Amino acid sequence: MTFFAFFGAVELGLVYGLMTMGVFITFRVLNFPDLTVDGSLPLGAAVASVCVAGGMNPFFALIFATLAGFLAGTITGFLTTKLRILHLLASILTMTALYSVNIRVMGGRPNISLLGKRTVFDPVFSLGLPNYLAYNLVFLAFVAAIVAILAWLVKTEYGQSLLATGDNPRMITAMGVNTHFTIITGVGISNALVALSGGLVAQYQGTADVSMGVGTIVAGLASIVVGETLFGTRRVTGAIIAAVLGSVVYRLAIALALGLKFKRFSFTASDLNLITALLVVIALTVPLLKSRLKKRKKGAPFGKKPC
Repeated sequence: MTFFAFFGAVELGLVYGLMTMGVFITFRVLNFPDLTVDGSLPLGAAVASVCVAGGMNPFFALIFATLAGFLAGTITGFLTTKLRILHLLASILTMTALYSVNIRVMGGRPNISLLGKRTVFDPVFSLGLPNYLAYNLVFLAFVAAIVAILAWLVKTEYGQSLLATGDNPRMITAMGVNTHFTIITGVGISNALVALSGGLVAQYQGTADVSMGVGTIVAGLASIVVGETLFGTRRVTGAIIAAVLGSVVYRLAIALALGLKFKRFSFTASDLNLITALLVVIALTVPLLKSRLKKRKKGAPFGKKPC
């Protein structure tokens, strides 16, 4: 792996780490399988790109992108809680609808370019830092801010309700908590983070594309699984940080795999889904192998190695 490939993978790991935190909220906190993220990421990119292309401050553009993602998530939550549509089907319906919405947002075009437009990276570029350092500093700042906000949120009454809704909805309902409101806002917050990630990716790449969200949910789940396997922790804040680190490791693993060259075989960009599947399988298998080894060691006679 080259120097620039390494920093490029870290940049992608950090910016998509925001998306991973969003997926973490639905899948790990709310226990809500949400596929809306495949549509909310390009939604955030589309909204941010249109705003920036129209001359808006790039930071304000990210705010509108985040609000658009929150709205998309609340629609999924509403379909599930109020209309009693299965959460998986509700998220698929929203994701499908967002494809057309994203094209509408971009003025009927499948993509929009931001070349020559102001971005959130310009203030850092003005300091004279190399591009790879500037990108990483900006992404790290956003990740640190969101981690701090989520760490504060889980300590609030609403945050505790969010955790309890995913853990034991019947108990929290019996205590008088409106789980419908918690689910709707929780899924909204999740997709808001995903859309924020999409807005940053669009400014980072200089373009927004309607198909850029394909495979987002798979990448998010892979990052969470890798993070839990390598840095797993019982505390929610630690688990969120582990998810972000898992995103970085996931991107580094992909960069490393794509850089491997054999005599008759080498991975290409088209093998990305295959690499992701292999990483998830390995990450899910490692804890199982560890537990089996521990059981064998505990069951072995004193002073003897297990067979």
